[in-house]
Amino acid sequence: MLTKAESAKSEMIAWRRDFHMHPELGFEEVRTAQKVAAVMEELGYRVRTEVGKTGVVAEIGAGSPVVAIRADMDALPIIDAKDVAYKSQREGLLHACGHDAHVAIAMGVAKLLAAEELPGTVRFLFQPAEEMQDDEGLSGAPCMINDGAIDGADYALALHVDSSTPTGQIIIGEFGSAGVDMVQAKIKGKGGHGAMPHTTVDPIFITGHVILALNGIVSRRLWPFDPAVVTIGSIHGGIAENVIPEEVTLGITMRYMTTEVQEQIHAEIERALGIAKSLGGDYELEITPGYPPATNSPSLVKLIENVAVDLIGEENLAEDQPEMGSEDFGYFAQDIPGAMFILGAEIEGDTRRHHDPMFDIDEDCLPIGAAIMAETALRLLNGEK
Repeated sequence: MLTKAESAKSEMIAWRRDFHMHPELGFEEVRTAQKVAAVMEELGYRVRTEVGKTGVVAEIGAGSPVVAIRADMDALPIIDAKDVAYKSQREGLLHACGHDAHVAIAMGVAKLLAAEELPGTVRFLFQPAEEMQDDEGLSGAPCMINDGAIDGADYALALHVDSSTPTGQIIIGEFGSAGVDMVQAKIKGKGGHGAMPHTTVDPIFITGHVILALNGIVSRRLWPFDPAVVTIGSIHGGIAENVIPEEVTLGITMRYMTTEVQEQIHAEIERALGIAKSLGGDYELEITPGYPPATNSPSLVKLIENVAVDLIGEENLAEDQPEMGSEDFGYFAQDIPGAMFILGAEIEGDTRRHHDPMFDIDEDCLPIGAAIMAETALRLLNGEK
């Protein structure tokens, strides 16, 4: 399968560069979806468009089992600072997380599987809007699910390129990705002259105490073996050095792996903000649920490990180092066994982090990802678990 994937490498590179030059934001992936649909139809797939607004579902084969393979399509509102032939042609937009590679790899997998006898069904989910949510708070994955994208599916597979993992290696473990909620808090006081603080209820002073309490949630309120993050990413308050403001706003991201921890963090944030009342102020709190946590199916982890050993060697199974990053593949893996593996895509000697204006990948990773994904799907269809 790896040899077959290598023969399709140039085609995958061309697809990836085309998508890189024409990035589109979430729920705006019209051109991307049109190209994907056209290629999949040429390969003999049954194609359905406008799934989850701008998503594409493509199927081949018949009967059970049904293996779903997901690839996210959206880009980010970032200026492309690279000097390459395939630089973004859309000002202010960039595939800075590798979704262009995910789509190209999935299309490569589709090409490989179209040439195989399939004892079941393979369904490709080309998903919009992994990086953003619509006005109802839904990202692309739940929108596709609401449109029946995984009805009848038995397994869900995905990969994510990683610019800091050496090309030729993959990472797979039972830890998939963390759940995330967005928190907006407002500390309310009474403003006044900076020279007369005794006539005010200073929200900046209060916020200092609240920050200490928020930063103590993980280290002092949660069980030490529960992975969690509470990060204050933004603080806004005041416009002049001699004016005590009326309020201070905090932007917070929280990460978790279980609903129990999620609920406890919510309660602890409320408790921390309660300090404002004890100091004469008040607060407002809004928590917006984000993506659910994703835990890889142990049996799929083992299968992907076996495939990787057969295709690229045990030495290229890199050690799993879980991080608290979050993404919406977890929606697909809530009700059926699912697994996402990390595909090394590091440009040698030049680690470019995701969501960076200089982001790029080593395109030698494309056939490796395609081969592992295609072989995993085949083995699932043939009953290996």
